[in-house]
Amino acid sequence: MDRFFLCLASVLGFLGVALGAFAAHGLKGRLSPDLLAIFEVGVRYHMYHALALLAVGILLRISPDQFSPYVGWAFVGGITIFSGSLFILAISGIRWLGAITPIGGVLFLIGWALLAWHTFRG
Repeated sequence: MDRFFLCLASVLGFLGVALGAFAAHGLKGRLSPDLLAIFEVGVRYHMYHALALLAVGILLRISPDQFSPYVGWAFVGGITIFSGSLFILAISGIRWLGAITPIGGVLFLIGWALLAWHTFRG
């Protein structure tokens, strides 16, 4: 599982940089400033949690008995739902997607809480 999360974190980090460049160069001038800001928030949280997933992969490699893969899955789900919904909302303008964004935020919180729990109890 550690190799999977390390590989996935690398791919997500790559995508985060690519999406940030796309926002800066491809979407600037095509989206309204508020929609561009929404996209950029998605990129920011995407990158934060790609790095967190990298840390989870390293922790699973160092101490597989003390860390649960659920931590990593919570971050992956958060990136997918939180950032993904913001990307789609910004590009499509479909405002109701903002209603599912908090689900991804809750997954981020669960991931951080699980990480704290496993670190504390280890």
